[in-house]
Amino acid sequence: MILLGSTNANIGFPTGMEILRSGGSALDAVEATIRPVEDNPADRTVGFNGYPNILGDLELDASLMDGRTLESGAVGAMKGVIPAISVARKVMETLPHVLLVGDGADRFAKEMGFESAAELLTPEVIAARETILRQDMSAEEFEALQDTDNLRQWVRLATDPERTYGTVNVIAQDKDGNIACGVSTSGWAWKYPGRLGDSPIIGAGNYADNRYGAAACTGMGEMAIRASTARSIVLYMKMGLTLADACAQAMQDLNELGGSFIGRMNLVALDKDGTPAGYSSMKGKTFIYQTDAMADYVEQERTLVEIEERWG
Repeated sequence: MILLGSTNANIGFPTGMEILRSGGSALDAVEATIRPVEDNPADRTVGFNGYPNILGDLELDASLMDGRTLESGAVGAMKGVIPAISVARKVMETLPHVLLVGDGADRFAKEMGFESAAELLTPEVIAARETILRQDMSAEEFEALQDTDNLRQWVRLATDPERTYGTVNVIAQDKDGNIACGVSTSGWAWKYPGRLGDSPIIGAGNYADNRYGAAACTGMGEMAIRASTARSIVLYMKMGLTLADACAQAMQDLNELGGSFIGRMNLVALDKDGTPAGYSSMKGKTFIYQTDAMADYVEQERTLVEIEERWG
């Protein structure tokens, strides 16, 4: 049994490991590990108090995949409801669909008994949005954002890759060898309303298959969508590549993408034998993992595979 994820998943690891040790499923462990991250007001990239879109609205994305059946559930651009990972699981378990977005995701969450949150952003985050955006625009332009016909230009400035984005990734393998993978995020800070990254896209930011392994991504999600990064890692293992070679090849695929907007990428992965791995295009990035034989999680540096960044 093993649990691994992005470093910010650490606050949920005790709960997730307890589930695995007590004989619980990988799905239960993944969901339970992610939920404390979504509730953590200090984490600006996931759930409550995440950074909002450019208009100040918090839009949440999440997905969950069962490696035993390849069933999946996801939500995107969901407003007003937390935890997004649990709503994604309800999509998987109760609907013939995989992905719900926007108003449909909000309606479904309420139908499933999830209560709307009165306040999803603290005053500090609200103020941070104005501070960041006012670096590029006047007070009058900031106040007129809701009605501007040139929002796309402001987004190009505000979503510069040097500014904030992030995600939580969690993968688990239970006592029966079943693998599950979950991803949750508030997406890029100051993104264009309705933007979806890779997190809710099965095959891009999340993929799990008991027969081969699982992978999850965080970084510039548009890249992972274009390269089907999470699915590629699992497919490369299906083709016979080792976990290390599969991850390295997937990172190289990203480096070979053309176009004007190429940024950073991080990934975590697990093979069917329970071997963990973490890769990044940024030096010094880490991931965490813990087996049932370990008293606590271990933080390990991700393997570096450089990606040439370019912006606009």
